[in-house]
Amino acid sequence: MELGNEAWPPDRARTESAVVHTTYLIITILTAAVNATDAIAGFARAKFVLANSAEVGVPHSWLPWLSMLKLAGAAGLLLGILGMKALGLAAAVGLVLFFTGALIAHMRARVFYNIAFPGAYFALALATAALTVAQ
Repeated sequence: MELGNEAWPPDRARTESAVVHTTYLIITILTAAVNATDAIAGFARAKFVLANSAEVGVPHSWLPWLSMLKLAGAAGLLLGILGMKALGLAAAVGLVLFFTGALIAHMRARVFYNIAFPGAYFALALATAALTVAQ
């Protein structure tokens, strides 16, 4: 049965592709937003950032550099959405590596009560990388 120019029922492959693309957009924008927000908190030297970095043994002098990496990752993810797929994937992989380091820092310092935050950021970056490849 034809409805307008589209066949009914919709093509399953096209529907699955649209779901993957929509999921990619949502997860990537969310990942970029949380990393940009966290980077801004680092640049502002928010109390929670200073306290957390001291607990895990990260010198305060590193905060601007770490914040710049997160902000660059967020920007790269957004550029990936705009068509620079390789840059988007590189940004996602970079964030995966960044938060792998954050998780290791938490484990080495035995700071487990808030490890869910770098764990969530790691999971978002990994999901973004996987969805970028799945596109």
